[in-house]
Amino acid sequence: MKIIDKISGSNQFISLEYFPPKERGEWLQFFRTVERLCSLNPLFASVTYGAGGSTHRDTLEIVTRLQKEHGLEAMAHLTCIGSSPEEIVHFLKELTSAGVSNVLALRGDLPNENASGIAPSPTLRYASDLVSFIRLSHPEFGISVAGYPETHPEASGSESDLAFLKLKLVNGADFSITQLFFDNDLYFNFVKTARSAGITAPIIPGILPVVSLKVIKRIVSLCGATIPADFLAALEEADLRGGAPAVQKVGVAFAMRQVQELLNAGVPGVHIYTLNRAEVVLELVG
Repeated sequence: MKIIDKISGSNQFISLEYFPPKERGEWLQFFRTVERLCSLNPLFASVTYGAGGSTHRDTLEIVTRLQKEHGLEAMAHLTCIGSSPEEIVHFLKELTSAGVSNVLALRGDLPNENASGIAPSPTLRYASDLVSFIRLSHPEFGISVAGYPETHPEASGSESDLAFLKLKLVNGADFSITQLFFDNDLYFNFVKTARSAGITAPIIPGILPVVSLKVIKRIVSLCGATIPADFLAALEEADLRGGAPAVQKVGVAFAMRQVQELLNAGVPGVHIYTLNRAEVVLELVG
């Protein structure tokens, strides 16, 4: 079933994002986490896909098991950088065989200068190209795309970034999930501007509970998100006072307030970046 149809037929929901464990020995604990979070009845669950398709076999297996063994509507992340049209078609066919019919279409990270074996396809350079390709080759698929309340780090400005989001939706995407943010006004303003630009598709806010000061600083340096000064100060004070457990307590409490404000404002749903941490997500929304 296309996720957009579930969104259209639901009240406010939560959805979850997982990433494939690095080691096979971690899979048992990973699926225990999935099972625990099934109690939250998420509308769907997405699974990330490594740069250049580096984890696509794991992504395929995980979404297959989420769909078949855990009864979840699964969505596979799919990047196009470094992939040929033939490789994309093969992956989509494998998803179809597994009963998975939703993807999050992304460009993916550009390879660094030392990367070998990853060459951009001339016809699949951007997420908008991937959306068009999927919509033409597999029209039965549900397609989501990313949105950036604080503008994509490589964009020339907010107007051009919004134009790219609109292009992805015009080319066949059903809805958008935002990059993480820590100031809800950024999301509200982003949606308002998008609506003024003629974008009518659902824009689902993506929320990341902070569990580590070191990790969140690295994440925001990569994605271009910002941490409000007062929140950062609270995290740094917690880190000095009690280390990671204290940081997690402050981070989860902040995310709880974010989610509640978003739901009170009438958002369609909230997408939680789980970090594969069941106890954090259960505390956040359980």
